[in-house]
Amino acid sequence: MAVADSFKIKDIRIEGLQRISAGAVFNVLPLQVGDEVDAAALARSTRILFKTGNFQDLTLFEDDDVLIVQVSERPSISSIELDGNKSIETENLMEGLSQAGLSEGSVFQRATLDKLKVELERQYIAQGRYGARVEPEVKPLPRNRVAINIKIKEGDVATISGVDIVGNTVFTDEELVEEFELKKSHMFSFFKGDDKYSREKLSGDLEKLTSYYQDRGYVNFRVESTQVSVTPQKSEVYITVNISEGERHTVNEVRITGDLKVPEADLRRLILLKPGQTFSRRLVTTSNELISKRLGNEGYTFANVNGVPSLSEKGDNTVDITFYVDAGTRVYVRRINFFGNMKTRDEVLRREMRQMEGAWASGQLIENSKVRLERLGFFKGVTIETPRVPGEDDQVDVNYTVEEQPSGSIGASVGYQQGTGFVFGANLSQSNFLGTGNRVSIAANRSDIRNTVSFSFMDPYYTIDGVSRGYSLFYQETEIDSNDIISNWASDRLGGNINFSYPTSDISRINFGVGFENVTVYASQQSPIQVWELVGYDLRDYRFNGETTQSKEFLNFPLTAGWSISTLNRGVFATRGSSHSLSATVTSPGSDLEYYRLTYQAQKYFPISNDWTFRLRTEIGFGNGFGNADQIPFYDNYYAGGFGSIRGYEDRSLGPRETQSPYDFGTARAIGGNLLTEGSAEFIFPMPFVKDSRSFRTMFFIDAGNVFDTHREEYEFEFDQLRMSAGIALSWITGIGPLSFSLSKAFNDQEGDDVQTFQFSLGQPF
Repeated sequence: MAVADSFKIKDIRIEGLQRISAGAVFNVLPLQVGDEVDAAALARSTRILFKTGNFQDLTLFEDDDVLIVQVSERPSISSIELDGNKSIETENLMEGLSQAGLSEGSVFQRATLDKLKVELERQYIAQGRYGARVEPEVKPLPRNRVAINIKIKEGDVATISGVDIVGNTVFTDEELVEEFELKKSHMFSFFKGDDKYSREKLSGDLEKLTSYYQDRGYVNFRVESTQVSVTPQKSEVYITVNISEGERHTVNEVRITGDLKVPEADLRRLILLKPGQTFSRRLVTTSNELISKRLGNEGYTFANVNGVPSLSEKGDNTVDITFYVDAGTRVYVRRINFFGNMKTRDEVLRREMRQMEGAWASGQLIENSKVRLERLGFFKGVTIETPRVPGEDDQVDVNYTVEEQPSGSIGASVGYQQGTGFVFGANLSQSNFLGTGNRVSIAANRSDIRNTVSFSFMDPYYTIDGVSRGYSLFYQETEIDSNDIISNWASDRLGGNINFSYPTSDISRINFGVGFENVTVYASQQSPIQVWELVGYDLRDYRFNGETTQSKEFLNFPLTAGWSISTLNRGVFATRGSSHSLSATVTSPGSDLEYYRLTYQAQKYFPISNDWTFRLRTEIGFGNGFGNADQIPFYDNYYAGGFGSIRGYEDRSLGPRETQSPYDFGTARAIGGNLLTEGSAEFIFPMPFVKDSRSFRTMFFIDAGNVFDTHREEYEFEFDQLRMSAGIALSWITGIGPLSFSLSKAFNDQEGDDVQTFQFSLGQPF
């Protein structure tokens, strides 16, 4: 800047511009033609222009009453390249550079780049990479531009060679360090990576240490200081934590005060700390949450509860705890919205709601509604948001966001089986048909000797209050004149049923049904005794398998009743809760056969952590005759083996076999029995390398069970006849249905058992 005395600006001329327009300078320059200026005004204008960050040098001076603004622009950034970064993704680094003012097209400032270099190295040091180096390189380009190349040498994460705690007298170092995520290098560190230093992990461990002491009564515990020492090679670190334990305190008095809105006695029952009990910060926090939820159930969604401990005036290592309650204003629900349901209709979701629009916002009802959506089995997950209505203090919207998943299966098959010849099949099963929530299943199979077709439909909301109605039809025809038949018996079956289910609560239902079944049984002279006992010896003759064949027709009218209860958190791939169901089938008066079947099924999930779960499952069934019958017909027996039963054995292959009739016969096959016992124990774990495990399930399992016949001495129940298997299994929700695989080893298998190590299934999840 050069000026002798004040002068009146006759004109303004800008020199040195390359990239920046003159208009951009005039918009910032606080001087204009006609102004009287002096040295102070020019100095002030210079500072204003410098603050724009566009110039690395500029001069203002006067030439014959003309103000000359001579500038030297900062270069613009043409490109930014990163090289060597692995632990921090390029996208995240670029975002950080942009926030710091370094992006393609922006003005380059060396000071900003130098600060960014220091910040990047600090971030790597926070990861334990003490040898990390960041080396920026600036390359000039034509037209006042630069290219920036940032070379990064991350180095290795320093390993922890020692963790020492100083000042502890109540608990040993081993007890305290056991709570830490960071640990001294050990033989499993290669897999767990818990010996890699990280500043964030250390901060978390110090929080755990504080909680460990305060949960055991040490109210005044504090971490005095922390030292992290690095070896000269920067490959190892030693952590030293200095602590002050203080004295152990017990609870003297518990008070609750504030705007309670509900009876104090109701809230006091939710406080987990009692006088005389050892103080625990965790129990204080949990009590805060329980009181907040209780108030939330009454519509006080934004209640604030804070339990504050204070040293008792007695001075005897006791504390008084006061819970300050600010219930706030009761909040009402203006609108319930659904997002993410591209296929499922809104009405299907809305009928599961227990929180109503216009009513006060109940945290329990909002959460119950979410659980009911997850139990449908249509969605991977459901999230809730309760934003305030703009301009209103007492209204919220409840937004449910769902992520849909395949809710059915479709398949076709072609194959060849001994005894049935070529088999062609197709099936369609959809539990959310056209987004209506209705369940539809259609299947058809054709082979050289047998044709089958089935159809079922169920409307879970036949009435508005949740009464469901379902019906099904099935037909099976056997070509008894086929020379391909090698079995000793066959049957034709035609039937159907209608079923109604009534909700008795949000988690339980009872159901009733009635059906009909027409069965024609064909028996050769080589049929098992059980078949001959059913069909008799004086019936119509057919030529079956080259021999005279007997047949008999039965018409039955089964009545069904059942009860079920479920607290599972999801309809598919549950992780917590339990379910129980009990069903009974009995033939009605007027049926040709008199018999009944009772079946009990149960399962329970035991969460171990967020990702690990233990599951127990069982199924028990028993059937028998009554009146003139002493047993159930063989074609309605229980079967076991395969997926959903005892894995490691072929489907429906376990249990009693065909027994010799007075006429010798060929190879025996499983004919089922009237007593079923099954059980499974499964250890469910997250699938490696899969972040979203909601569509995958992997597990170790042990299955046990068998089918028995209480009417045949050789097949009566005995513990040593239970078949067992163990293995690993995977199930995956695909676009065409659940796809399941298992690898298993059979135990206690006997001669003649059909063992199957590898099994797969399409359409049946675990």
